[in-house]
Amino acid sequence: MFTHRPYGRQPFSRRPTVRLLTFPEARVPAELRSQVWQLQESAWPSGAPDPGLSHDPALAPESLLLVDGARVLAALDLLIKEIGHDGGRYLARGLSCVVTDPAERGRGHGGRLVGAARAAVRESGADLGIFSCDRPLRAFYQGAGWAELPGAVLVGGTPEDPFPTDRPGFDKVVLADLCTERARSAVWAHRRIALHPGTVDRLW
Repeated sequence: MFTHRPYGRQPFSRRPTVRLLTFPEARVPAELRSQVWQLQESAWPSGAPDPGLSHDPALAPESLLLVDGARVLAALDLLIKEIGHDGGRYLARGLSCVVTDPAERGRGHGGRLVGAARAAVRESGADLGIFSCDRPLRAFYQGAGWAELPGAVLVGGTPEDPFPTDRPGFDKVVLADLCTERARSAVWAHRRIALHPGTVDRLW
């Protein structure tokens, strides 16, 4: 079992109109959700209409939005599940669909948002935050406090149909924040980590 930190508006930036909003994905207000979908489509075009939810509800998706007034500057989703690794069970959270408005890039919005996500993972009581990214983005996440797990491979998909980060054509690294002593005591580097988020969120 797990609990989320309280949802709602929080002070966030030195700019008084910029705020961090946190919602369960299913409860993102329609006017904000439409902007989030447009940003996701700009980054990963599908040509499909907004399905309303981008993630498997079983992963309890939580949306973090950086907004200026009513405009979404950057967005990401946090997912959660229990995983088995190195002889133990761990509550893991991961970043997904991290995106910044192309017109707002280079202003630090994305870095502040992924830093806030790291704080949210710690506040939630999870054992660790873990996710993969394209290798060129490694320094971006490291700048927000996430650490690379050298040689680690995340195995997504399902046990019957695995989707690993070292599959041909991928050039990904695994980043994490080990939040609890029990997570820090396990071995994660140079290991295959069975995430298996399912068929919807194949790598979170």
